[in-house]
Amino acid sequence: MTYGLVFDVDGVLGDTEPVVAQATIRMFREMYNTEFKPEDFVPFIGTGAVAYTKGPADKVGLEIDVDAAVERRSENFIHMLEEGDSIEFPGANALIEAAAAAPDWKLAIATSGPTEKCKATLKASRVNMDLFDAFITGDMVIHKKPHPEIYLKAAEALGLPPAQCVAVEDAVTGVESAKASGMAVIAVTNSFSAEDLAEADLVVDFLEQVTVKTLNGLVG
Repeated sequence: MTYGLVFDVDGVLGDTEPVVAQATIRMFREMYNTEFKPEDFVPFIGTGAVAYTKGPADKVGLEIDVDAAVERRSENFIHMLEEGDSIEFPGANALIEAAAAAPDWKLAIATSGPTEKCKATLKASRVNMDLFDAFITGDMVIHKKPHPEIYLKAAEALGLPPAQCVAVEDAVTGVESAKASGMAVIAVTNSFSAEDLAEADLVVDFLEQVTVKTLNGLVG
């Protein structure tokens, strides 16, 4: 039988949350002369670029041009990644390579972020995209996480039922999305606490704790 391993990107494969927050803070400073703090964005981690940008603005009653703000935020983010070092999380690429080498596993990406931002993140995370069989981004879905659409599309792209797939997430909304699709979920505590991620089937502190044997135990 064939199984699918589906990765979120931000906070799972790449340590992007600090960069995303700073890119968004810079955008609000440049375009609206308004200051935010990194913690203002925490409730919107994993919800997609629009909600992540618009949510904090709504909280303080700031009206913004969402499309222009998201575009500037993305430009800032990509520029900051190009200036920085690798943002790879320990164990992420080792798990990708191990699953890709296993004959009964196929790999996919399912991220709420836009395609160009995702590509920049994967490049900065040293991820070999040739090992992946499907690539689903926020540009390809109508409903963002916690809606299950993105994980359902990932399973469809792999040609597998969700019950034969394992998702790897770091955000509460991502765990909710994957569980609602019918997938088993591994949550890594890169962005939220183990208590926050308790809905997942398995919670780990590092992806180095996950092996192909671990994956087989979740779908066997």
